Amino acid sequence: MKTTYVVGHRNPDSDSICSAIGYAYLKNKLGEPAVAARAGSLNAETQYILNYFNEPWPELINDFYPRAKDVMVSSPYRIFQEDTLWKLGQLMKEMDVKSIPVIDENEKLVGMVSVGDLAKRFFDELASLDFSQTGTTFFAVSQVLHANILWGEKFLYRTLEGRLKVAGSSLEVISRAFKEGDIVLVGDRADVHGLCIDLGVSAIILTSSSPIAAADLKRAEEKGILILQCNHDTYTCARLLNQSIPVKSLMQQKMVTFSPEELLEEIKEEILQSKFRNYPVVENGKIVGLINRGSLVLREPQQVILVDHNERSQAVEGIEYTRILEIVDHHRLGGLQTNEPIFIRQEPVGCTATIIANMFWHRNIEMPQKIAGLLLSALLSDTVLFKSPTCTEKDRDTAKRLAEIANLDCEAHGMALLRAGSSLSRQSSAEIIHQDLKEFQIGKYRISVSQVFVMDLEELAKMKDSLQEELEVIRGKEEYDLSLLMVTNIILESTELLVAGKARFIVEHAFEGKQQEEIFHLPGVLSRKKQIIPPLGSAVQELS
Repeated sequence: MKTTYVVGHRNPDSDSICSAIGYAYLKNKLGEPAVAARAGSLNAETQYILNYFNEPWPELINDFYPRAKDVMVSSPYRIFQEDTLWKLGQLMKEMDVKSIPVIDENEKLVGMVSVGDLAKRFFDELASLDFSQTGTTFFAVSQVLHANILWGEKFLYRTLEGRLKVAGSSLEVISRAFKEGDIVLVGDRADVHGLCIDLGVSAIILTSSSPIAAADLKRAEEKGILILQCNHDTYTCARLLNQSIPVKSLMQQKMVTFSPEELLEEIKEEILQSKFRNYPVVENGKIVGLINRGSLVLREPQQVILVDHNERSQAVEGIEYTRILEIVDHHRLGGLQTNEPIFIRQEPVGCTATIIANMFWHRNIEMPQKIAGLLLSALLSDTVLFKSPTCTEKDRDTAKRLAEIANLDCEAHGMALLRAGSSLSRQSSAEIIHQDLKEFQIGKYRISVSQVFVMDLEELAKMKDSLQEELEVIRGKEEYDLSLLMVTNIILESTELLVAGKARFIVEHAFEGKQQEEIFHLPGVLSRKKQIIPPLGSAVQELS
């Protein structure tokens, strides 16, 4: 079973991160294993919160697109390139597989060998069995034949160079056909033994446990001729010798391989254009799994729980490939579709953390001081210290209860974390716009709205031009119809709204009379969700 990730929206804010951590903790306490994740970089405020409570950063999830590792199967079977075809056949039979990865002495993948490759070998005529190109050793021969070594053990790792010959003819024929260096299969024929020694063959293999004269054995020793003795008859020995050659002699070295992180959509095309049965998945040169061309369907989608969002445009890329189990949120419904009924907890409160805290208490799960502190921090951030119009009595009551558990003062802790995230000068214009950017589809218009909090407007005056330029760059790059940046003053409880895009007329209609030069001055506006998106939606309806 894959890990269930609890994850917030892209460009996460403090509520998205802290709620993910809190809800993952709750799910684990309920016996449902889950891990908190994040869908982007942490802003300065959220970093401050996690550092304050000594909480590790959640795992970063860039996307949920299926990858090679999601469809591969582990490959417990593999064979060394120096192993024999006999061993290969035994392994294929034992494991009931059609192809096997081949590795070298460092366990690096060097090839693939299939049943088809093995079959081709046995279509060769015995008379054509030439060991000169195979790299077969006498040791491999002795292993395959289960032979006794009568003499020549020191030559066991010498490579065979000659042809296999069967001594079934007359001495006259043998004297003409056999050459120096050949490997000879012979039974109980003392005359042939002596002749082969005279000819200088490289090895004599005595079949059916045939004996050899002591004098011939001594002569063979003097000439450096290996003498093996086995129980098999000549025909069986000949067939087994065909299995003594190393796997490397017939493995396929030209392979189509993939890395674990390659996207499934991309590897499908390459697999369809090639002819192999199995495809190795390789990491650092070593095989970590196999992909079968007939098993490209994702067997087990990644399970996710979404917090603090429910719109496709705000979710992690590739969310459509996952199995969404739950949604816990406090925003408008945004049209995410699922293949089955799911659990949804959605309330009109100022913060997702408020919902999650009450889920702890509803289920009688004890809340640790750290978790209470994280949830309180998210609540104070999202409600801007209870000043946001999204804040409800439930948020205030929840914050009071969380503060008691966390042993924190709401005002002091809230000002500290808001101050930590309010400086514009520490970041580039692009970072400021991206750190809390959300996408919305309003009618036919695709709109981005970013928000940053400040303690005063002096920094905005210094950076206004660069922020306006970067806002237009981002709008053009992402092909938004409209891009907005809310610079929200916590102390004055107002927002300066920067606008980019040809659909600016929507903002002019929504906030008529609020424009001062290029910026819209919006007193009392703190909430993107409640004070920016609804007026834009109404404007689009009225203009259409």
